[in-house]
Amino acid sequence: MKKLLILPLFLVLITTINSEAQIFNTSLTLTVRDELGNTVEGATVQLYNSEADYLAETNVFVEGVTDKKGVVKFKKLEGKSYYVLARKGDINNAGGGEQIGQLEEGKFNKATVIIQ
Repeated sequence: MKKLLILPLFLVLITTINSEAQIFNTSLTLTVRDELGNTVEGATVQLYNSEADYLAETNVFVEGVTDKKGVVKFKKLEGKSYYVLARKGDINNAGGGEQIGQLEEGKFNKATVIIQ
């Protein structure tokens, strides 16, 4: 009788743990800084899926603008690596092949990009 009660409780526990892991979407908080380390407000930030798209500046996956703290947040991303193009006026990180590391699935990821 005890074994019959333990098995359903175990299954419920495992289902709850797995569903909690999927509650959070993969997100990225990206900070843009200039060559002096100051945050850059109002910078346009674009994420690309491939280096070819990044270099050609086509097929932008997602785009945002940094806030007064130099931060832009992207939600509902895939757990993979993206190419990042950030620019404000005549300063940017173009041509450097700026790639952020693999994002952790279901986590709040952070990265910093330097523009000059």
